[in-house]
Amino acid sequence: MPSPFPGMDPYLEHPALWPGVHQRLITYIADTLNAALPPRYMADIGERLYVVQPGRGIYPDVVVLEPPVPPPPTEPGAVGIAAVASDPPWVLTVKPEEIREVYIEILSVPDESRVVTAIEVLSPSNKAASSEGRQLYLTKQREILSSQTHLIEIDFLRSGEHIVAVPRDMLRGRGQWDYLVCLHRGGRKEERYEVWGIPLQQRLPRIHVPLQDDAPDVVLDLQAVFNRCYDEGAYARRLDYRREPPAAMTENDARWANALLCEQGLRE
Repeated sequence: MPSPFPGMDPYLEHPALWPGVHQRLITYIADTLNAALPPRYMADIGERLYVVQPGRGIYPDVVVLEPPVPPPPTEPGAVGIAAVASDPPWVLTVKPEEIREVYIEILSVPDESRVVTAIEVLSPSNKAASSEGRQLYLTKQREILSSQTHLIEIDFLRSGEHIVAVPRDMLRGRGQWDYLVCLHRGGRKEERYEVWGIPLQQRLPRIHVPLQDDAPDVVLDLQAVFNRCYDEGAYARRLDYRREPPAAMTENDARWANALLCEQGLRE
């Protein structure tokens, strides 16, 4: 059963669901590209790992509270400082959270050490202000932008800070959008971006995926990838469309979504 929305489903932006959505998007984008790429190219999945402390992560924190350890009995006749027991403290064990983020790299088969195109699907940790995930991502983004590698960034999250390479000021006056896909072609001196601004009420776009030399761009249909993600993730049976989505909508979009869901029998 497909999503009731024509494009991105805003109910999948929930932090508890997004890790699974993210993993599926990455996997199915790589699969789709490998079926379409010329023989001398391949799409592979990479991973970066970092650790965040509780209170700084984007997902629920884990803190284990241990009961105070009773002081050892004092031997008869003992004197000095050891004879005075301290007041029992709270013992807190902090378990750092391990964050894994996957991404796609298109490699040249004759020389797999060369990354032709990097494709990132952004996560809440990338868009959280002052987070480790954001800082690591921005460092990688700067490295790619100054290299010969092409960079595609896919932002299907309406909440969080702007982080795609194209400056937000450059998007003013371009129309209303809720989701962004940004392409920066490597090896160019000028600051030039190809951007797809996607309103909630529209389908996801078909985008260019550049390769190297004179090879023509591959076209990637993001809506087809998302439809597969939604179907194989069994989200139709997991989502409760009677509730509001995790990120607030504009008044116009909220009316539209309510009418859409009522029409399909998912709301009364």
